[in-house]
Amino acid sequence: MLYILGKAGWLLAQPGNLLVLVIALGALLLFTRWRGLGRLLVVLAALVALAIAFLPVGDWLLRPLEERFPPLSDLPPKVDGIIMLGGAVNTVITESRHQPTVNDHAERFIAFADLARHYPSAKLVFSGGGPELESGNFREADAARLVLQWMGMDTSRVIFERESRNTFENVVDSKALARPAAGEIWLLVTSAYHMPRAVGLFRAQGWTVIPDPVDYQTAAGKAAPDFEVDFQDNLDKASLGLKEWIGLIANHWLGRSQSLFPSP
Repeated sequence: MLYILGKAGWLLAQPGNLLVLVIALGALLLFTRWRGLGRLLVVLAALVALAIAFLPVGDWLLRPLEERFPPLSDLPPKVDGIIMLGGAVNTVITESRHQPTVNDHAERFIAFADLARHYPSAKLVFSGGGPELESGNFREADAARLVLQWMGMDTSRVIFERESRNTFENVVDSKALARPAAGEIWLLVTSAYHMPRAVGLFRAQGWTVIPDPVDYQTAAGKAAPDFEVDFQDNLDKASLGLKEWIGLIANHWLGRSQSLFPSP
């Protein structure tokens, strides 16, 4: 039930969806005695849309998340295991087109395969399960297997966790399969903006991991733009960032993460 409520809540809270709902509600109110409130809602939605279009709101939300854990520049001499979190493959299109289809976060696959070659004796885990709100036999892990095979990787080395539906379940279900021992060195591969939330969940489950953040959405330092007029790109980034901040707060509130904003 908590999972369903979370998905439904985010469906309404997504910036794009929320803007459409506010505009629609405001437009409807214009034809009622509450037309003043309707005008206010339409104007407010227009101002928010302009801010998203002309200001790097998404970058402001994402950059603190992406800079929380530094890139893994020096690889450990020995690694016992590597785990990659799902979210980089389109399960529906992969199944229907019978061809592996990745999304904007495919860097996770590239980093995972590269680390697997670098550490030929390490345990490998991919974590990603069923469709978000419906059941099905073809899971994200099945699509990921096809992607990794396409990349020339020996998938017989990989433990595919295929039941989890969110990051919390990624950690719990993968730990049950991988059984990491105390003192083992594990690398965690996921998007940089997602790393703080993921690390907090791993730590709360007693699974120590070394973050390997990839798939950056923002530029660093002076390369970061102050203004970028691109409504769709800014809206996508704002949605990514807002979802992570909400997830951080929710996980801490639910006791799934000991820290509100996990740090190195």
